[in-house]
Amino acid sequence: MKIKDIEIRMCRHKEPVMKDSEMRDGKKSDLEFLVITFHTDEGLSSSSFGFAGRGAEMAGEIANSIFKPFFIGRDPLYREQHWHEYRTADRWWNHAPIYSYGPFDINCWLLSSMQAGQPLYKYLGAYRDKVPIYGSSLVLDSPEAYAKEALEYKKRGFNAYKLHPPGKYDFDLEAHKKTREAVGDEFKLMSDPVAPYTFEQALRFGRELEKLNYYWYEEPLFDENFHNLRELTRILDIPIIGTEVIAKHPYSVAECISTRVVDMVRADVSWSGGITATMKTAHLAESFGVQCEIHTAIYHPLELVNLHCCAAIKNSEFFEVLVPYEYFNFGLKDSIKVENGYAHLPSKPGLGIDLDWDFIDNTTFKKI
Repeated sequence: MKIKDIEIRMCRHKEPVMKDSEMRDGKKSDLEFLVITFHTDEGLSSSSFGFAGRGAEMAGEIANSIFKPFFIGRDPLYREQHWHEYRTADRWWNHAPIYSYGPFDINCWLLSSMQAGQPLYKYLGAYRDKVPIYGSSLVLDSPEAYAKEALEYKKRGFNAYKLHPPGKYDFDLEAHKKTREAVGDEFKLMSDPVAPYTFEQALRFGRELEKLNYYWYEEPLFDENFHNLRELTRILDIPIIGTEVIAKHPYSVAECISTRVVDMVRADVSWSGGITATMKTAHLAESFGVQCEIHTAIYHPLELVNLHCCAAIKNSEFFEVLVPYEYFNFGLKDSIKVENGYAHLPSKPGLGIDLDWDFIDNTTFKKI
C-alpha cells in the first residue's frame, strides 16, 4: 500500500465559538484547523484533523511544502521508518512547529488499522474499552464561575475538573478555594495555571493547593524551566505534571523523567508528534513507573484519537476534554459516547466514528 495523494484543507469555524476573555491574552480564537486526507493506491483513504494555532493558512502551507512531499509514495505501515527519517529531515532546516507532524502520523495509523479491520485502540494493543473523563476549563472571568462550572460537570458525572486560571495570584487562589468549597472534599480537582508565576509564587501556590487537596499541579512554570521545576517537585507533596509543549517527544521527556523534573508527564497526538510519539512517551514513562496523562487535543476528532491512545495505555488515568463540552464537540458525525463518567471506545475499524464532512466542507476556506 502506497500513499498516492494528500489533500490539505484549511478550515475556520464560522461560529463565534470562544469569547475573548476565555483566552488569557484576551484575543479571540476562531478555532482554525486543518483536515489532512491520505489517498492510497489500494483505494483506502483516511482523514485527520490537525491543530493550526490561530492560522490555518500558515499551518496548511507548512504541511503542503514539508510534509506532503515527504509522505507521498510511502507505505503507511512503515510508521517507524517515517518517524526516524523525518526526525533527520526536520533537523536539516525544516524545524516545523511541534503540531505539524501529528495529523500525518495519525493518518498512517488510521490506514493501517483500517486495513487490519480493527478499531485503532485494538490495533495499538487495547488495555480497556472505556476511560474516566474529566473536564478542563477555559479562562473564566470570576472565581465563582469556576466553582459553578466544576459543580455542573460533577453533576454531569465527570470524574474530575481542572482549572485554567488567568494567572493572577490572588484571583487564582480565590478561584481554587471557591471551587473546592463548591464540589466538596472528595471530588478530584486539578490546577493548571499555565506558567504565570515566579518560582516563589509557584511554591506558595503549590502549598495552598496541598491544603485544598488538589490532585495535581500542572505547568506552574514553563516546561523548559527544568531547574526550578525539579526544585518544586522535590519540595512539594502535590504531584507536579508537565512536558506537554516540549518539542521532540519522547527524547526530551526522557531527561524530565530520569532526573525527576516533574512527577508525571504529558503527551498528546497533536502537540507531541502524533500517535507514534505519544505511545513512545507513555511507554518510556511506564518503564520508570511514571504516569503519562494524555493532554487535550481540543477538537473532538483529535480528542477521539487521544481516547484510542488512552485505551491502549495503562499509565494514564483520565481522558481530558475542554469544557464547555459543547464548544468543541464538532467535526464528528456522532459524538463520543460518554456514560456514567466514562468515555467509551467505538467498535468500528480505524477512528471508529465518521467525520462530519458537511461541517468540514462548510468551514473549508482553502484546499490544496
